[in-house]
Amino acid sequence: MVRIHNNKGIRVLAIAESFEKKDKKSILAGIVMRRDFIVDGLIYGYTTVGGNDSSDIVLSLVKRLRRNDINCVMLGGLIISLFNIINGKRINEITGIPVIGISYKRSIGLKDSIHGINHKQKIQDYFNLDDRKPLTLWTGKTIFIRHWGVNFSDASNLINSLVLQGAKPEPLRVANLAARAHKYYV
Repeated sequence: MVRIHNNKGIRVLAIAESFEKKDKKSILAGIVMRRDFIVDGLIYGYTTVGGNDSSDIVLSLVKRLRRNDINCVMLGGLIISLFNIINGKRINEITGIPVIGISYKRSIGLKDSIHGINHKQKIQDYFNLDDRKPLTLWTGKTIFIRHWGVNFSDASNLINSLVLQGAKPEPLRVANLAARAHKYYV
């Protein structure tokens, strides 16, 4: 378990996606942002909509950045691109970097929604995800997190330090903007 310090120079790699159901590929944008909100890096990748490659693509983004100063990988969801499920535990084990997956809505589960190619494996991957934990932010909004390689208290402190307003941590907000900009303007 890694302890995340309060240093302003702590760096988060936040990854968000942009896609539409008709797309074959989803765009992932990774933003490296310091705790003091300085953007310190940007990278893009592509996952297969409905595929099984999201964990490998996230690992590729981390590797392609060629940085040893990333303190946490923050994911804007673990079930992306029409049930392309990110394995946060695997990413943490391979990289040694703490991983936090964030979602914004309470859910009763997705088992009955998962369909298509490899749906049985996807259902198993879904059940292998740790349970989401509710986290009430300093803004009063509640989000739901899964975390690996970092305890809940440190994850909570980090997330709260990166929220300027509402529920979305600033690194994920900027990563989401970058993913949409790439999709619609590149």
